[in-house]
Amino acid sequence: EFGEVTVTARHTPGHTPEHMAYLLAESDHPDEPWAVLTGDSLFVASAGRPDLLGEGRSKELSEKQFHTLHDFYLKLPDHVMIYPNHGAGSPCGADIGARLTSTIGYERKFNRFLKFDDVAKFTEFALGTIPPVPKYYPLMKKINAKGPEVLGNLPRVPALPPKTFKEAIENKTGVLVDTRMMLAFGGGHIPGALNIGGSPILSIWAGWMLDPEKPILLVLESDDDLERIVRLFVRTGYTKFAGYLTGGMKAWDAAGFPLARIGQMSVHELNERKSSLQVLDVRSPGEWKKGRLPGAHHIFVPELRNRMNELDRNKPTAVYCGSGYRASIATSILKPEGFSELWNVPGSWEAWKKAKLPIEGADGE
Repeated sequence: EFGEVTVTARHTPGHTPEHMAYLLAESDHPDEPWAVLTGDSLFVASAGRPDLLGEGRSKELSEKQFHTLHDFYLKLPDHVMIYPNHGAGSPCGADIGARLTSTIGYERKFNRFLKFDDVAKFTEFALGTIPPVPKYYPLMKKINAKGPEVLGNLPRVPALPPKTFKEAIENKTGVLVDTRMMLAFGGGHIPGALNIGGSPILSIWAGWMLDPEKPILLVLESDDDLERIVRLFVRTGYTKFAGYLTGGMKAWDAAGFPLARIGQMSVHELNERKSSLQVLDVRSPGEWKKGRLPGAHHIFVPELRNRMNELDRNKPTAVYCGSGYRASIATSILKPEGFSELWNVPGSWEAWKKAKLPIEGADGE
């Protein structure tokens, strides 16, 4: 018991064999829960992925997940609140909903994972919708098993003036990462920089795109952002930094050093010009299956470096994702590889749908 709250542990295998959920109830009526901490078993509009112990265990864990959902969650009253570990954008489940909480009743009505009565059909669906495994997951499992390094404080990041920062780039002392958002990055950046915007999802996309053993050279929107940005990197195990550019791009410009640019194209302009463009969709396979721009080529952004030869470097290329964030990662990868006519699409898929422009696939004709 915690004060007036009774916490009851329940075994909920599926995401892992040992997974636990926790029912919360008032102490004066402990058998009538008002909430459940679902961990990685039940999400808003989704459920936990059953594949992280390897292909040999995926079917078994998917079947356990089915029974957890049916024999535990669906037997709870509709009013019970659910508090999951993850929200939208997390690779821990397929298409997790945007809300941070929900109720059993709402999920009973709208969650696709709770619509199956047959374990075989559920297993086929669950294994067919899981997102790709992020690059950082194996490292994360090791850290979680042995415990993280005790940092005491955030890692110290050397402050480098433009000339020293330029020399660090030339000497390859770190991977150059620009954490400004897409429009600022597109307007002017250091040639060769990888753009991973400094929103909360930086932690996830750093995990997809970077090697934790290689130090990072940081470009910030403002020097005041340093602690916040470093904290986002640390969350997924990135603790090595070669330095940050003091004064940011304003100081770089004032020093007379070179700039690269990436164009920005609205969805309306893309619709008008798409017949003359190579259109690249860098969303996940699950997003692609649910609908896409007509004629688009699909390469999930973490696979782009290994599949770049599928694209024509000499053809004008527009890149889109869900919002423009991942497309900016992709264009920053393509730009140094000889894609001279290159555009990011701000708003991307969401803006395209809101503008009611043509789509194909599950959401279209």
